[in-house]
Amino acid sequence: MKRTFEVAPWNIVTHDFNPEDKRLQESMTSLGNGYMGMRGFFEEDYSDDTLNGIYLGGVWYPDKTRVGWWKNGYPDYFGKVVNAVNFIKMHVKINGEVIDLAKDQFSDFELNLDMKKALLTRSFTVTKGDDKVAVKFERFLSVAQQELSVQRVTVQNVGSNKVDLVIDSAIDGDVKNEDANYDERFWEVLSTEQGTDSGNVLAETTPNPFGTPRFTSGMEMRNVTDLTAEKVAQPSEKEVVNEFFGVLAPNESAQLEKRVIVVTSRDYDTQAALTDAMHRLSDQVAGQSYDDLLTAHEQVWADRWNKSDIVIDGDTEAQQGIRFNLFQLFSTYYGEDSRLNIGPKGFTGEKYGGATYWDTEAFAVPVYLGITDPKVTRNLLMYRYKQLDGAYHNAKQQGLKGALFPMVTFDGIECHNEWEITFEEIHRNGDIAFAIYNYTRYTGDTSYVLNEGSKVLTEISRFWADRVHYSQRNKNYMIHGVTGPDEYENNVDNNWYTNILAQWTLKYTLQIIKEVSPEQAKKLNVSEDEKKHWQDIVDNMYLPYDKDLNIFVQHDGFLDKDLKPVSEIPADQLPLNQNWSWDKILRSPYIKQGDVLQGIWDFIDDFTPEQKKSNFDFYEQYTVHESSLSPAIYSVLAADLHYEEKAVELYERTARLDLDNYNNDTVDGLHITAMTGGWIAVVQGFAGMRVRDGKLHYAPFLPKKWSHYSFRQVFRDRLIEVDVDQDGSHFKLIDGEPITIDVAGKPVELSK
Repeated sequence: MKRTFEVAPWNIVTHDFNPEDKRLQESMTSLGNGYMGMRGFFEEDYSDDTLNGIYLGGVWYPDKTRVGWWKNGYPDYFGKVVNAVNFIKMHVKINGEVIDLAKDQFSDFELNLDMKKALLTRSFTVTKGDDKVAVKFERFLSVAQQELSVQRVTVQNVGSNKVDLVIDSAIDGDVKNEDANYDERFWEVLSTEQGTDSGNVLAETTPNPFGTPRFTSGMEMRNVTDLTAEKVAQPSEKEVVNEFFGVLAPNESAQLEKRVIVVTSRDYDTQAALTDAMHRLSDQVAGQSYDDLLTAHEQVWADRWNKSDIVIDGDTEAQQGIRFNLFQLFSTYYGEDSRLNIGPKGFTGEKYGGATYWDTEAFAVPVYLGITDPKVTRNLLMYRYKQLDGAYHNAKQQGLKGALFPMVTFDGIECHNEWEITFEEIHRNGDIAFAIYNYTRYTGDTSYVLNEGSKVLTEISRFWADRVHYSQRNKNYMIHGVTGPDEYENNVDNNWYTNILAQWTLKYTLQIIKEVSPEQAKKLNVSEDEKKHWQDIVDNMYLPYDKDLNIFVQHDGFLDKDLKPVSEIPADQLPLNQNWSWDKILRSPYIKQGDVLQGIWDFIDDFTPEQKKSNFDFYEQYTVHESSLSPAIYSVLAADLHYEEKAVELYERTARLDLDNYNNDTVDGLHITAMTGGWIAVVQGFAGMRVRDGKLHYAPFLPKKWSHYSFRQVFRDRLIEVDVDQDGSHFKLIDGEPITIDVAGKPVELSK
């Protein structure tokens, strides 16, 4: 655990700068608008360790899969997000010397991410010899116009001598990915154009041998300043620069605004159309002031916060944590583009390749259902439907029928390079099916499940029916050779979570097939023999269980391990994944994240209090929570069991996972899909929200450390406010038709 930022309700702010923590601070001050995003790296020169990362939604590259021992069915390539052309680059020079905080003497440092406005500012005073200047950088990625990046730098002479100031504003196509093989570059610059106060760069991703699309990006800058423009030579064939100079007397200041329009070939069929759009959008922005652009951006964020903000009184750490979670989620995805999804690192780093994982269906869907319009979640479901062809390919690669949705993907084709993840962690097929159910249960909208969703369910069921095998000895269906959600267990037999999801998916699909139209049933073409076989699997699926402990056993053989609780591990050996060999981890009983408990969370109303208690008590003692996705699920189950202190402890861990760098890995980027955990823990945990038979149920409690909390929830065309304080719980209908909810077993009618 390491805290590098101060605790504040709406701000991620620090007045300390330590080069050793720079990457950590870059991750935590990342910005995004769903269309693009960037780490909080410095605009100006910085000669020490940094990751200058800018990423564009849907722009990726199929890098060669490199493994020591090739296996049949292995993915041909490892998909990865491409570090984009650097369009925020600047050089700031005082008396001919560049400002470089890795070398310069400076003071009054402040780095401040305002989450309410989605505005990042950084300021400091730098001393160069006898001269001293105060510098302030501001930047935002507009959510009012997704292609727009805006920067402003202000330089004030706070010394007693006049100083010469030069600011170079650049776009640089000579960039690389940190995770590239052999220092490869992924961009080819197609053209550049450099004026005196504007410029642009067009670049295309390099050719690949896999037949996946190449992407073109265009970046055009316009600079607005009270400095004087000077025409300069182009630095290289990959970079354009505009230079501005002036002389600052003592107390005098100068300012430069940089507006950049970013467009990609995802939205334009030809390079000519892309270039025309880049120029046209730049012209539109040129007529607006900085304040106009910022105000439009702030208004959209205000609307988002009005619908989704969670207010916590009495615990500022908890308040900051939940807002940081929601801010980074919305910065990554707000449902505007059904071609996009939510990567585990979002726009904040290169780890996990920027691709889509099962995290979306299991963790993001419940949150987006509660805080956005249903069409946002429907777009997430359509994302999978549109990639069915890739899922067929993945199953066929393994010699199996139906559809195997990928563990990691950009286009539906599996593109991860670890076998135990790629083709053993097949529970994601069940998680996708469960997300369809979750959407339907929550919204009451059956239009998806009875059409596109029924196709997805059918093809997933065909996969499960082929992937199981029948054990003649046990007279049960089994699934061998899998990895469950707990990735500290590979190639196990009969993972309970995987088996129960397979069983449930088949059962749910059989139910939906009865409800679809005759036309859709004909398209699905599920034979009577198939239905009988699926029902037989449902009736005879093996689900490991130990009657003495009254627990569902994580997998065959789990109870034969050397079962010692986490409390017996020396503190200096945690986290395990940074201290133990992989062999030692695999042999241990220690659980990376909820596995059996993930299933109990999914189907929380299907288990008795005794079952939930015995399973939680048993598995919690062995769980190290070294997956960012883990604490929220345990927090909900702890709250359900009235383990209130444990529920709060785990909420704090999930809400402040990155802010406090719990797992010592935030330098790689934020855990974006785990940002869902704070909302899940508050709403499903502390407020006890459930949906049963189309009706909202709550069973709220107030953590002892808090004096009050409130949140708003979207449910079936209503916006409901939930307010919990020391006097009890209070509910208000903000928008929509009257509704009856259940609070601790009693009906409550809400109307405006």
